[in-house]
Amino acid sequence: MSDALVARSLGTEPPRLSIIVPCYNEEDALDHFWRTIAPHLDDMDVQWDIVFVNDGSSDATLLKLVQLHRADQRAKIVDLTRNFGKEAAMTAGLDHAGGDMVVVMDVDLQDPPELLIDMVDLWRQGYDVVVARRVSRFDDTQLKRVSAGNFYRVFNRISPSKIPADVGDYRLMDKRVVAALRALPERVRFMKGLFAWVGFPTAVVDYERPVRQRGTTKFNYWRLWNFALDGITSFSTLPLRIWSYLGLFVAVVAFVYGVIIIGRTIILGIDVPGYASLLAAVLFLGGMQLVGLGIIGEYLGRIYSETKRRPIYLTGGLYGLKQEKAERP
Repeated sequence: MSDALVARSLGTEPPRLSIIVPCYNEEDALDHFWRTIAPHLDDMDVQWDIVFVNDGSSDATLLKLVQLHRADQRAKIVDLTRNFGKEAAMTAGLDHAGGDMVVVMDVDLQDPPELLIDMVDLWRQGYDVVVARRVSRFDDTQLKRVSAGNFYRVFNRISPSKIPADVGDYRLMDKRVVAALRALPERVRFMKGLFAWVGFPTAVVDYERPVRQRGTTKFNYWRLWNFALDGITSFSTLPLRIWSYLGLFVAVVAFVYGVIIIGRTIILGIDVPGYASLLAAVLFLGGMQLVGLGIIGEYLGRIYSETKRRPIYLTGGLYGLKQEKAERP
C-alpha cells in the first residue's frame, strides 16, 4: 500500500474536497447549480468548498456569486480582472484550491454531481486522478461529434501525452497532482494536455452526458478550432517536421523533373513549354511556402507569448480565500 493511500485511509478527519467552477456570464445557472450540487456534497463524508472563478463576466455573475458567498462561506470566489479564457480560469482555480482532492466541473450541470461519490471512492482506493468519460454525445451536433473525435485521434497520434477520447475537464485530482500542475509555467495553456502530461495513477468513470440545463455555451466553432491549434502546437512539433519532409519531397521531384527537361533538350532540342503549367507550378509552390510560413508562425507566436512571461491571469478580488495565491515559477 502506498504512503498516499495509507494517509487517505488513516486520516482522523474527513478529507477536504474543493470544486473549481469557471464562470463566464452564467448568472442564470448559478442558483440552480448551487441548489443541485450542495445536497450531494452534504451527503458525502467530506469537508467541501466550491471555488468559483469569475472569468470577467459582463452580466450579474459576480453579484450572484457574492450573494452565494454571503449566504454560505463554502462558496469562495476568484474574480479575474477580465476574460482570460477557460484555461486561465481553471489555472486560477487550481492555484487557489486547498482541498486534499480537487474537482474541475462546469456550472451548466452537464458534469453530473452524482459522479462525485464514485470519484471520491476511487480516490480513497489510491487513484490520484479520476476522469469522467462521456459514453455518448447526443446533445452535440453531428459536426461537433465528428470534429471532436477526429481531434482526439490526431492529437494522440502526434503527441506523446495521450488524451483519453471523450474525456473533458471534469475530473478529480489529488493535491499532489494539483501541485504538479501548479509547477508548470507555460502561458499558452491547453489544460487537457497538461492533465495528461503530469501522469499519475488514473481511473475512469463512464457517464451519459445530459443536456445543458441553464444558460448557453460560450464556445463557437472558431474558438474550438483555435483551441485545437493550441493543443497540437503545445504538445507536438510534428507539423514542423512534416513540412520539412514535404519540402524535401518537392525539392526531389523538382530536381528529377529538371534532369528530365535537360535530357529532353539535349536529345530533342529546345521546346517552348506552356504558360499554364508554369503558372500552376509557381502558384502551387507559392501556396506551399505560405502555408509553411503559417505553421512556423503558429509556433513562433507561442514562443513570443512565452518569452514575455506575462501572468496567466490577474485577480481583481478574492472572497473567502487567502490574498496570497500560490506562487508560480
